[in-house]
Amino acid sequence: MIRREDAAIIRDLAAQVAEIAALPVQEEKRQLWRRLNGLKPVRPMVMIDQVCWNEMNVNDELTLRCTDPECRGYEDTLRRILFQWKRFPVDMVVEPFIRVPKAIHNTGFGVQVQEDTAVTDPTNAVVGHMFINQFETEADLEKVKTPRISHDPAETCRRLEVAGELFDGILEVRPEGLDPYLSLWDPISTWMGVQNALYALVDKPQLMHGLVGRMTEGYLSMLDQLEEQGLLCGPQSLIHCTGAYTDELPAPGYNPDKPRTRDRWMFGLAQMFSTVSPKMFEEFEVRYASRICERFGLVYYGCCDPLDGKMKQVRMIPNVRKVSMSPWVNVEKGAKEIGSDFVYSRKPNPAFLAWDEFSPAEVRADLERTRRACEEHGCPLEMILKDISTVRYEPERLTVWSQIAMEVACA
Repeated sequence: MIRREDAAIIRDLAAQVAEIAALPVQEEKRQLWRRLNGLKPVRPMVMIDQVCWNEMNVNDELTLRCTDPECRGYEDTLRRILFQWKRFPVDMVVEPFIRVPKAIHNTGFGVQVQEDTAVTDPTNAVVGHMFINQFETEADLEKVKTPRISHDPAETCRRLEVAGELFDGILEVRPEGLDPYLSLWDPISTWMGVQNALYALVDKPQLMHGLVGRMTEGYLSMLDQLEEQGLLCGPQSLIHCTGAYTDELPAPGYNPDKPRTRDRWMFGLAQMFSTVSPKMFEEFEVRYASRICERFGLVYYGCCDPLDGKMKQVRMIPNVRKVSMSPWVNVEKGAKEIGSDFVYSRKPNPAFLAWDEFSPAEVRADLERTRRACEEHGCPLEMILKDISTVRYEPERLTVWSQIAMEVACA
């Protein structure tokens, strides 16, 4: 039973979101994203995501007032949407619906992370990790199990009933399937530690091929199960912090009750491969990730891994449309390598917001350099500020960054 006070809070916030979602600018932004993702951009696009929300609570605007945990989850989502729209919206799209996750259970690979952590700011979820190596010999490969997917329809129905009561007549309620995370090397880095895993690529290649091979087979089995049970998510608004709107998806024959991998985006990355050679990148990542990517309609590839020197190998991966250009790339080299074939997904350095003294001039110079390089080489460009660990408890820094970024994008 939902408390009347909780429902009133949610419905008031939802009404504010619905009013924003109805603005014509939302469809204008969707069209701009479609043009960019179709490699025919009107202008560069800008997004801000993965915000240090623990430092954002201005005037108690993010303070949760509901008591029920389920209501508090919706309240948190709505308050963040309203806060971002007010202070640093850039090219975000506010949707006229609420996604309600289906009650899907994934057993995973059966390997539990063993680690020690170091905390500098107790209010921040970003912490330091020291992972313990759990894969020393090929016998350890038996630890890796095939993920099993199951669904609890009764729990899904309950969630939808609660959401229906909260949002009825204000926002559409959409049951949401799984948007799977399919990185091969991010999990391995937590099971072994990055240094141990990198050494093992050289010293124990058979072990590492066995490990990544088992994970690839596990992911492919997981995708089969999600398709068979109709548990994949439908059309996405975001893919890896960027706009996912496109005229190319879903694929012909789409059935909303049974989405397929080819109807949606996925993203791939091998962040711990930042320092390995292109040859090793191809052997241990491209060969395996390609088997996963070939099943999807479109692919966003990369994250923090600098790919300006590995575009030959990235081009081997099927269905890639966007390529991440992290803070550690050579901006001009990356633009030359990408050309007009992919979206140049620039990740401006979030460290600009973390220094003792915030310098708007340096932010502008960095963004303008990226735009010039992309204009010179004909690259469709998006600028995605993410991984924001701190703004030194000065939320206005994000507002200034967003204003500069939009001036550069719209110049």
